Amino acid sequence: MRIVVLGGAGKMGAMAVEDLVINPRVDEVILADRDMEGAAAIAGYLDSPKLTITESDLNDHDALVALLETADACLNATVYYTNMKVMEACLDAGTHYTDMGGLFHGTLKQLELTDRFAEAGVSAVLGMGSAPGAPNILARYAADRLDTIDAIKIYDGVKPPPPGTMKFTYAAPTIIDELTQQPMVFRDGEFIACEPLTEFEDYPFAGSLGNLPMHLSLHSEVATLPVSFADKGIQECFFKINYWGMDRGIVEKVRVLAEFGFDGTDPISVGGVEVSPRDFTIEMMGDFVPSAYEMLTAPANEPGDWAKEIVSDVTGTIDGEPVRYRMGVLTLKGALPTGTLPARAATWMAADKVAPGVHPPELAFDPEPFLKELEERGIETQITVTEGL
Repeated sequence: MRIVVLGGAGKMGAMAVEDLVINPRVDEVILADRDMEGAAAIAGYLDSPKLTITESDLNDHDALVALLETADACLNATVYYTNMKVMEACLDAGTHYTDMGGLFHGTLKQLELTDRFAEAGVSAVLGMGSAPGAPNILARYAADRLDTIDAIKIYDGVKPPPPGTMKFTYAAPTIIDELTQQPMVFRDGEFIACEPLTEFEDYPFAGSLGNLPMHLSLHSEVATLPVSFADKGIQECFFKINYWGMDRGIVEKVRVLAEFGFDGTDPISVGGVEVSPRDFTIEMMGDFVPSAYEMLTAPANEPGDWAKEIVSDVTGTIDGEPVRYRMGVLTLKGALPTGTLPARAATWMAADKVAPGVHPPELAFDPEPFLKELEERGIETQITVTEGL
């Protein structure tokens, strides 16, 4: 089994590469990135005979197809803007595809490729990170047991950093989009746009995480879950997170920059040079994003001091009686699920366990065996069922 990880020298891609090289079912892992220095650092740390690195430019379609033709599956760990481009290359190469999310609107565009993937005899699974990814599979577990569904509420609880920490938790472009673009929610049977950082509520998480302030954020789960379980009568679905795992202060700073137009995409002239305010902002933020090597080598927290819990809180009925499933995926190392879930998805797809076409996670994988695999990496699932609400 041969897996190509595009963006494998990135923060989350490195986590996926690590999981693949320790997986006995995987024979070879190709870490493809334009950052050869970062790729070499990851390869040196992992020190695996399974792993090779290669330079890759996603703008060179023919070269990308040639690389993917040699693989059983492609794990796209680059920024979500590239998803459609990489999917087109996978279609030409006849290679299975998975990624870490399309931020709602991108996911909807990707789903339009399902007929072409089915005709090509290859599969694509969209949004297989920690979230989206884990919440979709947890929601499927509950949906399989409920006669009807009232709501799927997703809460991504991340251990807050010490006050004043000037660090981004993952790709700055994605965080800026999640922070500034309108969150989509499914309410009363229809999709509606809300304002960023609204509808706050405290939600109780496991261990020392405790109650965390949760707010709406644009996310891909909401794009697919209401459609996948429409036959169950679902009326509400949303995604909430606690400041994207960052210090509230840095979030407020980025919001101020956005208010001044630093997230704008239209180029402006500065000293005779055309530059996009957004590109400039992202470049300046680079020093405040942990490197892939830092993420990979970061120590786990102590047991009970959870770094992250992702919850799908699903309410519905069984035999006419109200039932609530609270399902949480726990990890001591916050970034671990974001790399592990797509890595495991890629191995299932490489083994032809997913039907041709483009699928959301909840329709691609059987929850029980998939969640069982995650336990191998210390990613635990806790399930609480409450009847007669």
